[in-house]
Amino acid sequence: MFKKWGILILLVVVVLNACGPNLQPKNQTPIEKNITTKGEFPNIDHIVIVIEENRSQEAIEGNKKAPYINSLMKQGANFTNYYAIEHPSQPNYLDLFSGSNQGVTDDKVPNAKFTTDNLASELTAKNYTFAGYSEDLPSLGFEGESTGPGGYARKHNPWVNFTNVPKEANQPLTNFPKDFSKLPTVSFVIPALRNDMHDGSIKEADDWLKEHIDPYVQWATKHNSLLIVTWDEDDHSQDNKIPTFFVGPMVKPGQYNEKLNHYNLLRTLEDLYGLKHLGESERVEPIKNIWK
Repeated sequence: MFKKWGILILLVVVVLNACGPNLQPKNQTPIEKNITTKGEFPNIDHIVIVIEENRSQEAIEGNKKAPYINSLMKQGANFTNYYAIEHPSQPNYLDLFSGSNQGVTDDKVPNAKFTTDNLASELTAKNYTFAGYSEDLPSLGFEGESTGPGGYARKHNPWVNFTNVPKEANQPLTNFPKDFSKLPTVSFVIPALRNDMHDGSIKEADDWLKEHIDPYVQWATKHNSLLIVTWDEDDHSQDNKIPTFFVGPMVKPGQYNEKLNHYNLLRTLEDLYGLKHLGESERVEPIKNIWK
């Protein structure tokens, strides 16, 4: 008798629960996730990023002394409203590489190395590869401040300042692979001061870029790879608006007037490879409207 009543009560409870209201909170916070996903971006085998120095956007675009650079602008996605973050050089390199200037506001060698995450450490954590290739770097892993006038300058080499980036990632430009299929997933190319418009002229930098980078550009068009060229900062003439452009087979050529900066570029690199968002890059949008 009692067993039958127990079964009957259990059935009533089940029915009432099935018909009753859903008591779960309507505004329950979802599991945190990135706004963007890898699926919104192309798969890119290799990215080479070249950083030039101290010129405004209006000083470069349309300048007859920079015919090669202007040909790349027309060939790729040319960002006409792109800004550096601050002045002088070194903080901007750190901003682009790690989403923060790490408290550095000048061009002096930092007092201590940083332990924070950065583009190189995040790529490595996802089983991708990274290297920075600096012209006139005298040896692999070199940590000196410079190699003299017109040469290598540590202030333009952010990865040397991080404990979680191995010295093997700090490469002389002479080690830049001639077989481009052996390039890291992401690499930076840093010309010497005489060749990046810091000490030399616009024409000298343009000639250097054509000589050293055009073979990669030609290869990239048939091998799903990308070139990015940007400047660290302007020359205080245009409120830090600087030239920046992407060239590759996955890019829709044209001029893009969206307001962007180094944090947007870092965010784009992170989202292309599904990386964590570093520092200020978490607060900005990636570049999405240029992809085919």
